[in-house]
Amino acid sequence: MEPARSDMSILPNGKGHDLGEEMCMPMKTMMEEEQNGTHHGRFDDPESTLAENIEFLPNGDGKKPRFTDFEGKTSFGMSVFNLGNAIMGSGILGLAYAMANTGILLFLFLLTAVAGLSCYSIHLLLKSSGIVGIRSYEQLGFRAFGMTGKMAAGIAITLQNIGAMSSYLYIVKSEFPLVLQAFLKTDTTSGDWYLNGNYLVVLVSFSIILPLALMKQLGYLGYSSGFSLSCMVFFLSAVMYKKFQILCPFEEFSANSTLAHAHSNVTVNHAHSYHNGHVMEDDSHCSPQMFTVNSQTAYTIPILAFAFVCHPEVLPIYTELRNPTQKKMQHVSNISILIMYTMYFLAALFGYLTFYTNVEPELLHTYSRIDPYDTLILCVRLAVLTAVTLTVPIVLFPVRRAIQEMVFPNKTFNWIRHVAIAVILLTFINMLVIFAPNILGIFGIIGATSAPCLIFIFPAVFYIRIVPKDKEPMRSTPKIFAACFAGLGVLFMIMSLSFIIIDWTTGSSSALGGH
Repeated sequence: MEPARSDMSILPNGKGHDLGEEMCMPMKTMMEEEQNGTHHGRFDDPESTLAENIEFLPNGDGKKPRFTDFEGKTSFGMSVFNLGNAIMGSGILGLAYAMANTGILLFLFLLTAVAGLSCYSIHLLLKSSGIVGIRSYEQLGFRAFGMTGKMAAGIAITLQNIGAMSSYLYIVKSEFPLVLQAFLKTDTTSGDWYLNGNYLVVLVSFSIILPLALMKQLGYLGYSSGFSLSCMVFFLSAVMYKKFQILCPFEEFSANSTLAHAHSNVTVNHAHSYHNGHVMEDDSHCSPQMFTVNSQTAYTIPILAFAFVCHPEVLPIYTELRNPTQKKMQHVSNISILIMYTMYFLAALFGYLTFYTNVEPELLHTYSRIDPYDTLILCVRLAVLTAVTLTVPIVLFPVRRAIQEMVFPNKTFNWIRHVAIAVILLTFINMLVIFAPNILGIFGIIGATSAPCLIFIFPAVFYIRIVPKDKEPMRSTPKIFAACFAGLGVLFMIMSLSFIIIDWTTGSSSALGGH
């Protein structure tokens, strides 16, 4: 490790530039004079039009640059929206259920702790990135632990983002048929193909998501971030409004279910399963709990951890930031997490205070039990479907990059490979979504495995290995904190997996099969 090297010579493998590197070198040489004296994080040529030949950083082994995600022109505000969109996802739909199984105060404590730890882990990533001049998660792993670190980071990113895309597409599968059914006023037993969630998720994947995922640059998708987030703000507003419209006990629901009995036994069966076989007649279940521990509490931390994972996207967004510095990117991260933290808590709180212990793992399904033809909820479903659909291509880009880093590390951009990876990923995820029984199992498994690695373990151990000992000895306070942070991640992973396994073994929860 040679921190004294000039900024323009620091590369992912620690070597200097090959002066024979084609095409990009003349432009980089011209930019060196303008970049002298700037922050060490500035490595790229923001004016280059050679999108196919620009990586996060110049490639130091004489090979052509591989990736296409850099523009370097994104404003501070847009970067906040982009990272916020990477954080925000379908996890918000399960937070009211998490609060119902922890209580308001315990949920608030856990949410605050996970948000704070996420900010700290991003700090570790940015500091490690700044020291060695690398803005790729996989290359940080390579710099810290060689090929083992690179493969570990790539696999964790792949698993994490496949889990995220699976949860998004699961919402498409479960909500799109309900939206069409309500719009067309048709019966669920009609058997029409366009009311089959399996067909619909495949249609959406290959007609909307795939074309967006085939774009060369992640920056081209940035325009959808603001719209996607605005859809989730509309969802939050509707949840808050419904709290004051739906009263507990649910007389309105019991009237609806009685009316539905005259038209469809299917609706009554669903309604009775929702209330465990009876209609509520008193308000014994209409008081909030401040602290609750039960068999479902084990899912709360994994769901929260999964909801705050944005680490695979942090370094690409850092690269695209205009005039990037470590401090500026940390501000982007802190503001994004704060905004999402506020939205998460409000959505969980008002969703929980609407249904209390009767809230389901997927919040929108709970509203449909009361009035499946509610116009506002129908609009909310459309908004959520739009938001998660537009987020899938953004999440797919880091997975494709990780696969290229692991399988094709020295290959230049190729359209056939670019398209093939996207098609294979979407095909695999569609199979996973079609055969996965419910969204809670996806949250629990992915949140308990890859999320701790990306949030806790990898940023800490990369920081310990990459930061020079002459700057921070192994017994220095920052490295001791980092070591404790990694240990916390290992403990969190073991405990979460243990709780989930015990829960499945005892049969006290239908984590993969039945809420």
